[in-house]
Amino acid sequence: MSHDKDKRKSLALVRTQTMERAQGNAAPIEFRTLSIHVTETHRSGKNANLGRKDQGKADLESEADFFTTVDFHKLSEAEIYLRFNSNGTLGLSKLDAERRLKTNGPNTLTMRKPNYLKKIMGYLFGGFCSILWVGVITFFVCWQPPLSNPPNITNLALAILVIFVILLQAGFSAFQDFSTARVMSSIMDMIPADCHVIRDGELVKIPAANLVVGDRVHLSLGNKVPADLRLLQVTNDTRFDRSVLTGESDAVEAGVITTDDNFLESKNIAFMGTHVVQGSCVGVVVLKGNETLMGRINKLTTGRKPKTTIIQREITRFVRIIITMTVLLILIITIVWLAWLHRVYPDFMSVAVLLVTLMGCVIAFIPEGVPVCISLTLLMIARRMRENNILPKALSTVETLGCVNIICSDKTGTLTENKMHVTNVAFLDHESTPEEITARMEKDTNPKSLPQPGDDHLLLSLRQLQLATLLCNNAKFEDDNNNLPVAERKIVGDATDSALLRFAASVSQTNTLSACFERTLEIPFNSRNKWMMSVHQGSASQPEVIKTLFGSNMLNAGNTSPNEKDDMLVFVKGAPDVLLPYCTSYWSVANNSNPQPLTPESSDEISRIQQAWSRRGQRVLMLCKSRYNPYLAERTLSAAGTSTSSAVQEELVRQGLRELCIIGLVGIMDPPRPEIKETIKACRSAGSRFFMVTGDYGLTAAAIAKQIGLFSSEHEPDTYDHIMDPTISGTKDALTSEKSPFVNEEDMGQYVVGVPWFHKGTSLLLTGSDLSKMSPGEWNLACAYEEIVFARTSPEQKLRIVTEFQQRDGVVAVTGDGVNDAPALKAADVGVAVVTGSDVAIEAADLVLLGGFDSIPSAIRLGRLAFQNLQKVIGYLLPAGSWSEVWPVLINTFLGAPLSLSSFLMVIICCFTDAFPCTALVMEQEEFDLLSLKPRNSKKDHLITLEIYGQSYFFVGTYMTFFCNMFFFLYLKEYTGLGFSDLVFSFGNIPADKLKEGISVADFNGYYVNTGQCVCFVTLVIMQWGNILSVRNRRLSIFQADPFRKERRNLWLFLGMLLSFLVAVLVTETPGIQNLMLTNPVPIKYWLLPIPCAVSLIMADEVRKVIVRSFPKSIIARIAW
Repeated sequence: MSHDKDKRKSLALVRTQTMERAQGNAAPIEFRTLSIHVTETHRSGKNANLGRKDQGKADLESEADFFTTVDFHKLSEAEIYLRFNSNGTLGLSKLDAERRLKTNGPNTLTMRKPNYLKKIMGYLFGGFCSILWVGVITFFVCWQPPLSNPPNITNLALAILVIFVILLQAGFSAFQDFSTARVMSSIMDMIPADCHVIRDGELVKIPAANLVVGDRVHLSLGNKVPADLRLLQVTNDTRFDRSVLTGESDAVEAGVITTDDNFLESKNIAFMGTHVVQGSCVGVVVLKGNETLMGRINKLTTGRKPKTTIIQREITRFVRIIITMTVLLILIITIVWLAWLHRVYPDFMSVAVLLVTLMGCVIAFIPEGVPVCISLTLLMIARRMRENNILPKALSTVETLGCVNIICSDKTGTLTENKMHVTNVAFLDHESTPEEITARMEKDTNPKSLPQPGDDHLLLSLRQLQLATLLCNNAKFEDDNNNLPVAERKIVGDATDSALLRFAASVSQTNTLSACFERTLEIPFNSRNKWMMSVHQGSASQPEVIKTLFGSNMLNAGNTSPNEKDDMLVFVKGAPDVLLPYCTSYWSVANNSNPQPLTPESSDEISRIQQAWSRRGQRVLMLCKSRYNPYLAERTLSAAGTSTSSAVQEELVRQGLRELCIIGLVGIMDPPRPEIKETIKACRSAGSRFFMVTGDYGLTAAAIAKQIGLFSSEHEPDTYDHIMDPTISGTKDALTSEKSPFVNEEDMGQYVVGVPWFHKGTSLLLTGSDLSKMSPGEWNLACAYEEIVFARTSPEQKLRIVTEFQQRDGVVAVTGDGVNDAPALKAADVGVAVVTGSDVAIEAADLVLLGGFDSIPSAIRLGRLAFQNLQKVIGYLLPAGSWSEVWPVLINTFLGAPLSLSSFLMVIICCFTDAFPCTALVMEQEEFDLLSLKPRNSKKDHLITLEIYGQSYFFVGTYMTFFCNMFFFLYLKEYTGLGFSDLVFSFGNIPADKLKEGISVADFNGYYVNTGQCVCFVTLVIMQWGNILSVRNRRLSIFQADPFRKERRNLWLFLGMLLSFLVAVLVTETPGIQNLMLTNPVPIKYWLLPIPCAVSLIMADEVRKVIVRSFPKSIIARIAW
């Protein structure tokens, strides 16, 4: 047994290593068991966390080895109750359950627990805050002696003000995290979490979180398994949908006996998060919460270090640039002070003044309002996304969507409606449609009549086909909607059975017909057999119906003593390629002498129909009939000396699959969503390649891809054979074609870092077995296709697809809903989960879809709008909040003139007067169709570019710097008599003889310089009005896109201007602020003079825009932002 376990584990590891190495001689992966899925998923989690390689390896081994040690699946029912101290009839007592819950904790999955201390430290000392704290300490030091004697209360006020700014930035950062937590909470609230258990002998409904080990849980059709259960009672049709764990869409049958030594493979175990899709069962909780299979996968997923989003990297880059420039400026000023100023002008700048000047330089150069405004921008875009049924879990993810250049989407339920219906029906010599069959039945028979011996051969054949779809079926209509049309009635069951049931009911009324048959035995569909079998006998009340359709020796319920000539009817349905080897005959519509022997020509016709329908995107099922003789079965079992359920099943399979007769074939279609074609078109026009990743068959997936426009060419897509040998199938001549992906590197053109290279119009179909054989070089060729469908893929291969494209400059968005998708969702640049998906998938994803997939283009548009508005926000903040503030410090230090803007007023501009208009700027609509642009190259197209620096510093910033300093010196000249020429190079030595009468040097350095600083401040505030009206349009004229017309209306701008004006009035006119922060009222003249300057700024930028539009190749256009 130990050897078998080691062998199984080794097989999983070998297959994973084969995938990771991508060797061309790897073995194809046709079918994957759950144990292999778990092991490989664990390995995927480790590979994605290379930073903690040793710990990851230990965790992996611990998790993988755990399931080799548990033996719950091998214990008998009595041993289970004994081990968990439970009772088969009474269950647990309420007191015992409460004690276990208190001792062992709730049945919940551990989500990532934030390190609050680390978070708080990040809020307070991250970004610009780190250097601002230096300013706080400096202002505190300069407040008291010996540096300030007497104490300078203004420095204390500045220290407190900078602390307020730090807390403001930290508050917005905390709000982002709070917003994420609130979104996650709202998502988790949508997930049902109740179950039925036996407590004190009564069946009660409790929250799934209150389950404890030993609880006896009752599950029925549609229930979600709340923990890992050891099944003790199951109906013969009980099946579980394990796709959330394995990715396999086929339901798995359940049992009460051990079917495998491996806990993960035994069918008497139900796993947390899976669903009951048929039947009902009872089980005992053996593992709960984090100890379950889902919990252990979840721990590996949540244990990974959170990925850094693109916008976070951009902001970090911006912060580093600004801090580097600030430190460099501080060093220059310090060196100049030590080498020149302090020696030549010892009285001009004391140590205290130097420190305050340096911190003034810090405050001036750092745009303190940028982090706040970035948070506001992302918050507003996130709100718009919610209006489009997309919940971003973190604000920082919002912008990443604008960079996505590859989208990997599921098929079922995402690209298709997940509403299967029968579209084609065929006998081997007659093809038809459900509509034609229904019309024929309505024409020739009474809808409620039963088959009669006198009915014509075609009608009897159609009845056989109808019965095969009706009886070999475990779906059923809900009882409360029988009065509705068939198309509108709700069905309980899997999608395939639901489609067949709806077809049978649409052909003619089925209640009377189905009552003529009784099901006696069944073998449900499973991933091993790939078929379903049901056994029927005639009813006691209507025994003639089964004889009319299937022969006079058919058994009915009234026959209590069958003999060797009495048979039961067997129906089998499954894939044609699976059932065909068991078939020896077929039912002919054209020939009354039935059945007809199955010839090679007949088999070829079946293959032709299957391929033709598959190419239309249909899933093809074959319906067959056979016979089961219970009398012979009983004699066979008696001779073998066994009558166990497994022996009975073996005998049923032996008889039921012997000499199958083909009744017909049905084609089932899961129709594409009507909007998906436009969605793919919109994504491609936005520059994003759109790929399908599905577990479906290749031909069906390719057909759906053609229907929805994912494959745009009428030609067949290339396959793995074309990648291995481009000379086959005529592609040798295409080697020189500009559309061929198989070109030499020198033919590729110039490679651009950050932009994936591919050929337009090329399409490729790959299967999971192909992926396991591909080498890195073959991946290079595959990634050069524009249109790709990955079929029959496993979860690990989905993860590999993501990483392979990321290694080739792809920014990948992935959709998924199962636990098995969590590694790919976590690894993707943008993971997109569906709200109806598993908790683990939602936890791993970045965005949660509340509606259809058609909202993705809107999300991409909003992501690009976020980036565009962020650039506008920074372009608005830098001129006044950085460039125009640093020049007063430079003029004061190097030219010796009075400081034209105080540190206090610099902070007011950055965090208050600029913040209100900036908040209005984040409300801007797109200037042009953002989906017409290519995705942003995240490695080259940065948030802050040289063009933005040039626009903000050398054009707008210099323009504003000139006017604000001009009005400062103009005010001093008008009111004191000293102009720029008198003050430059004065270095504190004010020419008192040139002052107007009655004004002393103390008055000049006190009242008049302070008032002049307020004049400079007011000038910057008003000129920013012109800046915001110009920066809102990068290319368009204000006359083309004014803030009043509907297309670009943004009246919030004027509210922001009004609020900034009120702040300026408050700062300059409030006596308390005047006394504390040394501000003074500004003459009305200097409130009016900046207005025409702001207008001239708009006009100057209008001239620039005209040149850019008219001469796109000019120097000005090339350096335009």
